[in-house]
Amino acid sequence: MKKNPEKKIRQRAAEIYTRLLASYPDPEPALDWNNAWELLVSTVLAAQCTDVRVNKVTPELFRRWPGPAELSVAAIEEIEEVIRSTGLFRNKAKNLKAAAELVTEEFGGELPRTMKEMTRLPGVARKTANIVLSNAMDVHEGVAVDTHVKRLSFRMGFTTSTNPNVIEKDLMPLFPRQNWGIVNHLLVLYGRDVCSARSPKCTACDVEDICPKNGIEKKK
Repeated sequence: MKKNPEKKIRQRAAEIYTRLLASYPDPEPALDWNNAWELLVSTVLAAQCTDVRVNKVTPELFRRWPGPAELSVAAIEEIEEVIRSTGLFRNKAKNLKAAAELVTEEFGGELPRTMKEMTRLPGVARKTANIVLSNAMDVHEGVAVDTHVKRLSFRMGFTTSTNPNVIEKDLMPLFPRQNWGIVNHLLVLYGRDVCSARSPKCTACDVEDICPKNGIEKKK
């Protein structure tokens, strides 16, 4: 009887999910947020910046401009000054102000609840949209793929692609829809703590016995 490689991958994915969830029973974003708008802003600011740095910047940002209505009329130079330490601050400020204007003018001050509408917002691609939709709205339209998810998905044999959109499509059939947001958190947390980019701690890994370790140089 021929082996079904897709079935094998699904079984591995399910087992890895179970083990990682045991290590991280209550996974959630490392960003500080109180509502969908704050999570969106924080996620945009987190591009090429640490969550720790973003969490230091957002209290002042949200104090001065609590929501999209306030941010939409803010001076771009003032926004830039507040978020400067997050890097790429000019582009981030431009996108956040434009997104605030669109949310205020077209969506009545509330973030939309679909991927199609969410990705109309300047600076918001599928990764950011997935994070906001799944965590703040319990709407699951895909799996957010960041650098950790990209790396671990390849190492664990869930995908052979390096394209985030393809990786997302490969991941979605492997896990129940309601768990897509949790999958992102688990892979991000494990990528930071154990399966790092340069020196993965394979000998201390909870899934070492079932992980194909793709792309990891085998020690002689």
